[in-house]
Amino acid sequence: MLGIHDLSLFIISGLLLNMAPGPDSLLIVSRSAAQGWRSGSAAALGIGTGTLVHIFAAALGLSTILATSAMAFTVVKYIGAAYLLYMGCKLVFSQAATPVFNKPVKELAYKAIFLQGFFCNLLNPKVAVFFLAFVPQFISNDSPSKALAFILLGCIFNANGMLWCHFLAISSAKISHRIQISRTFAGWLDKAIGAVFISFGIKLALYSRSST
Repeated sequence: MLGIHDLSLFIISGLLLNMAPGPDSLLIVSRSAAQGWRSGSAAALGIGTGTLVHIFAAALGLSTILATSAMAFTVVKYIGAAYLLYMGCKLVFSQAATPVFNKPVKELAYKAIFLQGFFCNLLNPKVAVFFLAFVPQFISNDSPSKALAFILLGCIFNANGMLWCHFLAISSAKISHRIQISRTFAGWLDKAIGAVFISFGIKLALYSRSST
């Protein structure tokens, strides 16, 4: 169908790749633990929407610019790194850190959480480069419509990712309700999560296409 081959291998590989820890997963876990599974789902939907943008951009050839233009890649890379550093510093240096495993004093609106997930994914050029490197391996050279095949595989990958992300949101929320952690410890846990975001931002800033 559309020159797609080894679909089962693609699905299994996609699931394993989606399960790999990263800033997207960390955002879902932190929001679910702080405000419940609906907040984690809002972050997941934002991440999924960002992924769709990457999929269609790659299918239209826009992501090729990131793969071939050093300047475009660098600009997007540093914007994404700056966003992760901003999120991390906001947690680390907050005077009243929001407890991750307790109900926060001021909850974020679902729209704000959705946008966090969206920009966290969209501003990561590694995602765009990943799609260009991974998806074409499952499309035959004689495919009648490579762009359509690319979109179909991308949507399958994203659907699998959403299943995992929502499972992560629900399980994180349930675990947080069963664990009683002091507010002081929860505050330090928030700072630790912020430090991880900062490390992701630094790692992204130092990332180069040659490392893929």
